[in-house]
Amino acid sequence: MSGLEWGLIIFGLFVLLVLASCVKIVPQAYAYVVERLGGYQATWEVGIHVKMPLIDKVAKKVILKEQVVDFAPQPVITKDNVTMKIDTVVFFQITDPKLFAYGVEHPIMAIENLTATSLRNIIGDLELDETLTSREIINTKMRVTLDVATDPWGIKVTRVELKNIIPPAAIQDAMEKQMKAERERRESILIAEGSKKSAILIAEGKKESAILEAEGEKLSAILRAEAKKEATIREAEGQAEAILSVQKANAEGIRYLNEAAPQNAVIQLKSLEAFAKAADGKATKIIIPSDIQGFAGMVKALVEVGKDD
Repeated sequence: MSGLEWGLIIFGLFVLLVLASCVKIVPQAYAYVVERLGGYQATWEVGIHVKMPLIDKVAKKVILKEQVVDFAPQPVITKDNVTMKIDTVVFFQITDPKLFAYGVEHPIMAIENLTATSLRNIIGDLELDETLTSREIINTKMRVTLDVATDPWGIKVTRVELKNIIPPAAIQDAMEKQMKAERERRESILIAEGSKKSAILIAEGKKESAILEAEGEKLSAILRAEAKKEATIREAEGQAEAILSVQKANAEGIRYLNEAAPQNAVIQLKSLEAFAKAADGKATKIIIPSDIQGFAGMVKALVEVGKDD
């Protein structure tokens, strides 16, 4: 193979390499800023692009995703002359690749300086206690201030967070002592409330026990009274039934006597039997009606006649 042929092959390979270098593929969430002969030419978005060889170049590859920058703690002075350190976290997104490429030389450094300046201005209007309790307000003010300042650079600040607020060591010790005292106070309150609740529960338990005991005694007394009442009623009913039975028996006896129609002699004889029973007692005197005495004499005469016969 001659030298001319080798030269053509080398030239062809060079042309292919140049053409291949002119084909660019822009990935997702990226943008390429292209310059032609040193001046801005175009902004390439996602897809395949071809640039002019030798005169076009990709000047800057810009990331369009949201980015996070954590800045070092910055010394600030509060309104009541307390020096502290605050470190911030800034979330931003590039919205215009051209402005980002040509707006400022070092965008991240510029944002850091703006953050420190804005933070000092905002904290300078607040006292220590307000600084420690107003994070959301400070975050909002910082975001608005940075967003306005970075808009000409094609940057949008989406969020700002105060990561740490570091007061001086003496103030930290005082705050820790105050927090410790507050915790001890709350603990004492909780213990006192617990003791009070325990005493109340014990008293309520004793009260409930006394009530139950009294109710038990009351119920027991009621039951004893009802039992005694029931026994008395039963006894009275038994006595009443016995009296009724006796009265019925007497009534039956009288009825039988009435039905039998006894003569006067029989009646007087029964009367004597009754007085005989009465005489068996301890009575020293017995008064006998006169008619019965006459009847007794008649009975005696009859007995004597019977003996003579």
